[in-house]
Amino acid sequence: MTRISLTVDGTAYEDDVEPRLLLVHYLRDRLGLTGTPVGCDTSNCGACTVDLDGDSVKSCSVLAVQADGSAVTTIQGLATDAEWDPLQTAFHEQHALQCGYCTPGMIMAARDLLKENPDPTPDEIRHGLEGNLCRCTGYQNIVRAVLAAAAEERRRRAPAPGAEEAHAPGAGPEAAPAMPRTPASAG
Repeated sequence: MTRISLTVDGTAYEDDVEPRLLLVHYLRDRLGLTGTPVGCDTSNCGACTVDLDGDSVKSCSVLAVQADGSAVTTIQGLATDAEWDPLQTAFHEQHALQCGYCTPGMIMAARDLLKENPDPTPDEIRHGLEGNLCRCTGYQNIVRAVLAAAAEERRRRAPAPGAEEAHAPGAGPEAAPAMPRTPASAG
């Protein structure tokens, strides 16, 4: 047995584990986080994708002892009590779920993709998710969902209309009205 400590979905854990225990089995069997499915057990399908210290990894290809000292986020850690992650909402709204088995891995891989590229093209999404397989072949709706989530996240990051002017020096109700501008060549 090897002692490991890690943080999963914001909660710290310490455990003694067999050195050959896979991270996906640790998450599911020890911690009860069954939102991360075991797909192919050969790292081909990507259903078990989680975030490990900021990078998406297939948790069936990582030993639990390799995650010692790390932060892991699973599909269950993306949502808060009050709100789904924009990707979860977009997958729901764009009907990108089909049987749903690949969905956790797709969302976790897409989360990593959007972190690196917040405005991906459909081809960039297909390339970014090529390590995740959908056996229902629902790729078109998955790509639509990632595009919708990316658009929503860009909208959330954009300043509210008029926000920049309101914080600019001299702006606000006490500011002088703007003078009409004339072209420099006029006259």
